[in-house]
Amino acid sequence: MVSWIISRLVVLIFGTLYPAYYSYKAVKSKDIKEYVKWMMYWIIFALFMSVETFTDIFLCWFPFYYELKIAFVAWLLSPYTKGSSLLYRKFVHPTLSSKEKEIDECLIQAKDRSYDALVHFGKRGLNVAASAAVTAAAKGQGALSERLRSFSMQDLSTIRGDTPSPVTVRAASSKNVKSKLSRSATQTSEASVCTCCSVGKILRGEFI
Repeated sequence: MVSWIISRLVVLIFGTLYPAYYSYKAVKSKDIKEYVKWMMYWIIFALFMSVETFTDIFLCWFPFYYELKIAFVAWLLSPYTKGSSLLYRKFVHPTLSSKEKEIDECLIQAKDRSYDALVHFGKRGLNVAASAAVTAAAKGQGALSERLRSFSMQDLSTIRGDTPSPVTVRAASSKNVKSKLSRSATQTSEASVCTCCSVGKILRGEFI
């Protein structure tokens, strides 16, 4: 764990920040020699970082693996060994020169295919989003219309707090009329009974 942290710090400070500063000075001074030197270093360092991604997974168990990485970065940067220039001139430059046309063709094809794929997926995504929006709007409108149809006039009057419907008023009025008629009939019958009783009493008084 300690070796991993130390190796990461060394690669970050001496393998990235230090060369970046001197690359800035080379660009600022417009020194072609220094500019070429640091460009060769960045090419080698890019290849080193690409290989490191896989070696950290499969070779991290190897003894002194992180120490070897630190030593390799120091070898690349050393002005005495000139490791980056040596690797570039001996291996990288001849290989890239012989495969340059094939690499350019592959990059052009990959760029065209990626652009076509991006346009295709972009159009497909827009179509899916538009169809989803239209479907959601149609479902929402249909649900709203069905909801409005489900309400009856009585339900709407109850929700708004309006007066009851004419059917309810008629039913209530008919009930009131019936109750009044029954009350009047009862009162009439009671009155007739009382009248008969009083007449009977009078007649009985006369006979007595």
